[in-house]
Amino acid sequence: MAKAHLVYMLKCKDNTLYTGYTNDLAHRLMMHESGKGAKYTRGRGPFQVVHTEEFPTKEEALQREYEIKQLSRLQKKALIEANRKKCVRK
Repeated sequence: MAKAHLVYMLKCKDNTLYTGYTNDLAHRLMMHESGKGAKYTRGRGPFQVVHTEEFPTKEEALQREYEIKQLSRLQKKALIEANRKKCVRK
C-alpha cells in the first residue's frame, strides 16, 4: 500500500509555526521530538500538529508545502482555523 503524501504544520512551544512534507507523519514527528528532524525545530519541542493536507503525489505535496511557506503568519493562522472548522463540521 502506498503511503499518503502529507504537508503538515506544527506549532512549536515558542508559538512559531513549522511547515513540512512527509509520507510518514508519526515517524517524522518522532524525528522532530528527538532533535533529528529539521534544524528549525531543534529545541522548539514539544510540538502540536495543527494542520495536515493529503496529496496523491509527492510533487503536488511539495508544491503545496512551498505555497504554505510563502504565506504570512496571519494567513497560516487563517488556514489552520479554516481547517479546524471544516473538521468540526464532519
